[in-house]
Amino acid sequence: MISQHTDTIDYRRKWLVMSALGMGIFLATIDGSIVNVALPTLVTQFNTRFEVVQWVVLSYLLTLATLMLSIGRLADMVGKKPIYLAGMIIFTLGSLLCGLSQTIYWLIGFRIFQAVGAAMMISLGTGILTEAFPPQERGKALGIVGAIVSIGIITGPTLGGFLIDLISWHWIFFVNIPVGIIGSFMVIRFLPDVRAIQGQRFDFWGAGSLFISLISFLLALTLGQRIGFTHPRIVTLLVTWVIFFVAFLVIELIVKQPMVDLRLFRNQLFSLSLFTGFITFVSTGGIVLLMPFYLENVLGYDPHPVGLMLAIVPVSAGLISPLSGTLSDRFGTRPVSTFGLFIMLIGYISLLSLGTQTTSLGYILRFFPVGLGIGIFQSPNNSAIMGSAPREKLGIVSSLLSLTRTLGQSSGIAAIGAFWVSRVTAHAHHSFNFNATRTDPSAQVAGLTDTFWVTVGFIATALVLSLVSCIRERACLPSFLNTNKI
Repeated sequence: MISQHTDTIDYRRKWLVMSALGMGIFLATIDGSIVNVALPTLVTQFNTRFEVVQWVVLSYLLTLATLMLSIGRLADMVGKKPIYLAGMIIFTLGSLLCGLSQTIYWLIGFRIFQAVGAAMMISLGTGILTEAFPPQERGKALGIVGAIVSIGIITGPTLGGFLIDLISWHWIFFVNIPVGIIGSFMVIRFLPDVRAIQGQRFDFWGAGSLFISLISFLLALTLGQRIGFTHPRIVTLLVTWVIFFVAFLVIELIVKQPMVDLRLFRNQLFSLSLFTGFITFVSTGGIVLLMPFYLENVLGYDPHPVGLMLAIVPVSAGLISPLSGTLSDRFGTRPVSTFGLFIMLIGYISLLSLGTQTTSLGYILRFFPVGLGIGIFQSPNNSAIMGSAPREKLGIVSSLLSLTRTLGQSSGIAAIGAFWVSRVTAHAHHSFNFNATRTDPSAQVAGLTDTFWVTVGFIATALVLSLVSCIRERACLPSFLNTNKI
């Protein structure tokens, strides 16, 4: 593990830093889930189609994903505090403008502006937190952040529904304003102003090629779900993605100050942790997409209980996340994250038994270990990634971590969703009515079982890789026996 420079950090202010960052993390997380609840209302209020309204969400996600790495690199050059503060101010102003929007197109435009601010906060939060806490408490700090994220995910839909019913859709954006104002003052007061290393230059060619590559990939995933992944337009986007990603790698190898230092990936712990994290996000992204359809169309639940049942994963993950982070500080990141993958695998295997007669209790008992495994795995895995980076690269590594989460979820929604539709079509045979969510429930469940086998394979692969590496490095058993901190 590469040691960090700690001579300029005052660890006595760590909880003040946590409180300031918690405001931004909660703000960005709750906004990501609160807007989804408003989509049907927006269709009615603006008298438009769902195909247009969905860009209120998609434009936000695309902007977020394409800017993260550039912001991370820029923060390593000029300092993380000013960029994080600017991000919170932009996000708050964007929330005001979104709430004042008079047309759907103005709302989409202001959501892009809002996403610029969100990218500044999401990209840098983990890096700032890593600097603020001593290495032996990093896991605990990231575990608390995991709990804050879970609270935001749970609160968003509930608060959004309440505001829409009681006042209007405008207030799902206005509610961000007081939190953003208070959070901005907390950032100014509490965040450390750690000096960046001077004399660095921004890699414009690398940033440009990566931007084109990512936007092509994400547009292909997004549009491919609607028009098919074999459509010439989608194929063109995928080819563009590959060409510009290869160009990005070449540029990063030849420039003196690359945006992403590819030598970071020589660290096995860093590379493996990013990869396993990506796999888990692919799997959870698919689950988030499919479960509402299963609960409503197959089991016949109304939207309100569906929302409560969907909360079981973030609730169980949020409850265990601080504890798993603390355990990783004591026993090491690798054994705890490997154990989390094992629990997650048990959970995904139990999902194979979901059927057309599954009770609400049966659903909860099957999904509880999934959330438990995610909570046990995530904090130590993030700690391993951030602990593998030198201080001068914490910004870019923090943004890499955020990017793997966004790309993993986006890829999971597209790939696993498309696979499920294909399997439902195969099981329904002649009874398929050109809409997988409205066809025979038994065919939907059969397709769901096939899909879960894929996710079981993903998690099993991540577990084997993590376990083999853990044994090879002698990181598992000795840590538990000797209880040495790393």
